[in-house]
Amino acid sequence: MKKSKNHILFLICFVAALSSFSQNDISNRLDAAPVNGGLAMDNYWVWGSSVIKGDDGNYHMYASRWPQFLPFHPGWMVASEIVHATSKTPEGPYTFADVSLGARGAQYWDGRSCHNPKIVKYQDTYILYYMGSTHPFEEVTETNVSQFDLSSKWCTAGRWGKRIGVATSKSPNGPWERLDTPILDVKPNSYYSFLTSNPSPLIKEDGSVVLLFKGRSYAEDGIKQSDMSIGVATADSYNGKYTVVGTEPLFSMERFGEIEDPHLWSDDSGFHMVAKDQRGAITGHGGDGLLAHSKDGIHWEVDENPRAYTKTVKWDNGKTINQGQLERPFVFVENGKPTHIFFATMDGPGGFSNGTKTWNMVIPLKD
Repeated sequence: MKKSKNHILFLICFVAALSSFSQNDISNRLDAAPVNGGLAMDNYWVWGSSVIKGDDGNYHMYASRWPQFLPFHPGWMVASEIVHATSKTPEGPYTFADVSLGARGAQYWDGRSCHNPKIVKYQDTYILYYMGSTHPFEEVTETNVSQFDLSSKWCTAGRWGKRIGVATSKSPNGPWERLDTPILDVKPNSYYSFLTSNPSPLIKEDGSVVLLFKGRSYAEDGIKQSDMSIGVATADSYNGKYTVVGTEPLFSMERFGEIEDPHLWSDDSGFHMVAKDQRGAITGHGGDGLLAHSKDGIHWEVDENPRAYTKTVKWDNGKTINQGQLERPFVFVENGKPTHIFFATMDGPGGFSNGTKTWNMVIPLKD
């Protein structure tokens, strides 16, 4: 009887340990955000950052920017470029260094817009995943911007053309070598028949890749696009063939709920994801962050306590502000431990059309 009780106690403790070991508690580790941290740029909308520590000991940020004479949304769709900025510390402030991926001509699949970068490294190669798009029309300028909106010819083509690509370099400072074709194209009669976007890669020790991505399908009218879905693709190497796993998405309106901006990382306990809960079906409030975990990067479970963050941010000047937007979460891992979480953020009361300034901010994570 004693042995049986000990055995049951062991199983209870073991299951409890596995549960806590497989999940991450981000919400209770959020520290005050440095007011002067991250990256902001005059005359530009700045969005979604990804950070890596270089061999030079500096921290290298890759972010999206586009001219502020364009409306924030959908200006990114036709004029975004990926810029590189550096800092001596993870918090920043980051100083603009150069344009990593800019416009290169309408004839290229990513010739007009490069957006939503994610940086990783394997062996001696830096790998920059991103979304690209193009359109066959004249550029949008301050002269013709009055004709530019989401229903314009530029956006119709730019949204339809969104695909995922990679660029590589031996240095975080570039130069970057791009591919002439995307690594993840659309597929007819699938949940990503309309577009693929928002890549989030993780490269395993053997060089194989797990890639989360956003997909949209054509709506029933054959013209419009569906709600967002999140899928997973794999490849034997970063420059190999990427294959979407299965025929059903990981997250969708029908499964768990609609999410966006997934970010993937790993530690000794497995794979972890943080993402924006688009409509609040998982966390209870639209726009809050959610956490999920996986043993293999393919099969995912939402954490028991899924809320990772809200749009209410405590700043190191003593102010607490409900940010207009708080998106593109990126967890920075150093020495095998998550130490900071980065966000794209906007001032104002909420809604892309109601902000006057955007920047990339960072929140240190407490031990």
